[in-house]
Amino acid sequence: MDNLFDRKNYLELLKKRVSSLKDGYRQNIAIVGDEFVGKTSIIYKFLSQYYDTRTVILYLDIRLESVASFTKRFIAVLLYNFLANSDTALKEDLDFLILRSEKYIPKTIERVRAILNAAAKRKKNNILTELLSLCDTINQETGKSCVVIFDEFHNLELLGIKGIYREWSKLLISQKNTMYIITSSAKYRTKEILSKELALLFGNFELVTVEPFDIKTSKEYLTEKIGSLNLDPGLFDFIIHFTGGFPLYLKIITETLIKSPKTGLTEILENLLFDASGILNQRFSNYIKRFTDLPKHNDYLSTLYLIASGKNKIKEIAHILKKPIKLINQKVARLLELDTITRNGDFLKINDRVFAFWLRFVYQEKIHSLTFDTKDKQQKFMNNIKEAIQEFLTNSQKSVIERIEELLRLFEDDTIQIERKKLRLNHFREIKPLEFNRGCLKTGLLGRSAESLWIMGYKFDSLTEEDVSEFSKECKKYHHKLQRKIIFTLNEIDSNTRLKALEEKVLAWDINHINSMLDLYSKPWLIK
Repeated sequence: MDNLFDRKNYLELLKKRVSSLKDGYRQNIAIVGDEFVGKTSIIYKFLSQYYDTRTVILYLDIRLESVASFTKRFIAVLLYNFLANSDTALKEDLDFLILRSEKYIPKTIERVRAILNAAAKRKKNNILTELLSLCDTINQETGKSCVVIFDEFHNLELLGIKGIYREWSKLLISQKNTMYIITSSAKYRTKEILSKELALLFGNFELVTVEPFDIKTSKEYLTEKIGSLNLDPGLFDFIIHFTGGFPLYLKIITETLIKSPKTGLTEILENLLFDASGILNQRFSNYIKRFTDLPKHNDYLSTLYLIASGKNKIKEIAHILKKPIKLINQKVARLLELDTITRNGDFLKINDRVFAFWLRFVYQEKIHSLTFDTKDKQQKFMNNIKEAIQEFLTNSQKSVIERIEELLRLFEDDTIQIERKKLRLNHFREIKPLEFNRGCLKTGLLGRSAESLWIMGYKFDSLTEEDVSEFSKECKKYHHKLQRKIIFTLNEIDSNTRLKALEEKVLAWDINHINSMLDLYSKPWLIK
């Protein structure tokens, strides 16, 4: 898996946690993220790099199969990886692995045979607990610790074992020498399991969310892959905005550009998204089927289309569809469970921005078309891509302050959540530029609404603790009981500066905060 790009922070975390196990510190990890965001690639890369004779690591992708099949596969993987550190020539054969392991771990093998016998008789109650307890037996016999990795672990529910999480949670508390790493694309369901089924005082899971590439990493990726093509810098940035830094889409677009270097970006996106044989068109056409199988599926599809089109508040959707808010709330709850959308305060957002674009300009156009004129639809789609690119390029020519002022003018007293803090986006009756006379902080904006006063300072370079202090002093010149102090930059903000901002009751926003808000209003990203 040498082709894994970046992801150093996730790999370092895994190495640190697994290395700590042999020193007596056990911290289970739950890795969640969208499908194809790179969770399994991170695990594979870690497995290819990590080696320690005192640790047995077993990786299983969890899929639909019988309990007997899962039992045999678990035992085979466990014994294979136990023997991997010996000089034994190995075969992927369960009987062979049992015979070879017996002289080293006889008590473990005795239990293995009992478990296999129970599985053969279709006794599946407590079978998961029995399997996982084999790690304890190996530890007792050899002193070796085990790391159990379940990829897409939520599929364990498909085994049909009653009370599967209740039994596992008891074991999690008692096992001191076994660490669990679970991954899942079902983010909503996984968080539900962790908060309800596996919420423990001891043995709790550290939740790690694998995000798409940030802007800096996306630029590095594009430079490495297609830098030699001399693509216009504005189109470079558009690709980052369009894909949201999602590794799969960056990979598909760059590979297509490399194969067809003389083909323009507009034509390439048309081939991928509109053409019947396009890889992304096929992907999304298959994805949409999960909704067409639901009762009253048109309500789901209409709701998704409106969200993709920027009509992304429940009251707004209910009004346009002429449906009761209660019904829309039910549909939204289901879409949240399916990890298709996320909710931020009053706003809804489709998680996959490329899918949202396809839904709006390909799927919706096709189902509402009165003709079979493919060329006409194709030209319309091409025009939509060109408009999206031009909108991005036009906005990229504006100053940061100008972009933020435009954003503020969109506020209509809706609420959002930023870093677990609820924030009302007041409708401003007045927005004007500010000039500061302190240090490196030069410009900003002031927004006045009926109930609050927003004072915003912009720092072109990285923020420092001193900047926060100086900004806080400047804000004292303005007298308003509901004063909102915000300082923002397009750079990363270090932890000390964030702590200082917290102390001064100042909101410190970086480019990710700003782009997440631009997303809510369907506006192009700021790319630094």
